[in-house]
Amino acid sequence: MQIRDVAAGNGSLHVRALILTADRFEDTELLVPYFRLLEGGATVHIAAPDLKRIGGEHGYSLVPDVTIDAVDPEAYDVLIVPGGFPDGAPATVRDVPKAREVARAFMSASKPVGSICHGPWLLAAAGTVDGRHLTSYWHDGVPEDVRAAGGIWEDSPVVVDGNLVTSRWPPDLPAFTSALIRVLLDRAPVRS
Repeated sequence: MQIRDVAAGNGSLHVRALILTADRFEDTELLVPYFRLLEGGATVHIAAPDLKRIGGEHGYSLVPDVTIDAVDPEAYDVLIVPGGFPDGAPATVRDVPKAREVARAFMSASKPVGSICHGPWLLAAAGTVDGRHLTSYWHDGVPEDVRAAGGIWEDSPVVVDGNLVTSRWPPDLPAFTSALIRVLLDRAPVRS
């Protein structure tokens, strides 16, 4: 299957995706992967600390499907961690113990994980980046936290290290979503 088939919305991507976020998320970093996965046939759930409406940096809002504390990592095939304001969604999510547990579960099972901008803060806080190549937003202490957790930080539009796909910021979204879909097609189970 070609990536263009998924982008065309032929419904061939039969995976269950989980997006971990909170209030003050980066709109495009959440919505672009969300819609790309939906058009490919995936089921996508958004998890946040509670089920209250949350808002993005640029005015979009949504009601989460599930609380982070209620997430069963076994029920999903791919994890996505978008960014947001440094004192918003990324900081909130990395401080939720269950979010760190979910990130560890996906990484230890080698399930696909995509994270962009400040999202890798969660992966660093969960202790899942030691020896892994990744990128993130280049300010606000994100690269320093990644390196302190043992990650090998690179300044690149997209970095793929096995099951892990990371990018720096919204202009990298085309490279990020294409790489994430490639990893999904290579690694995720096919469901009928």
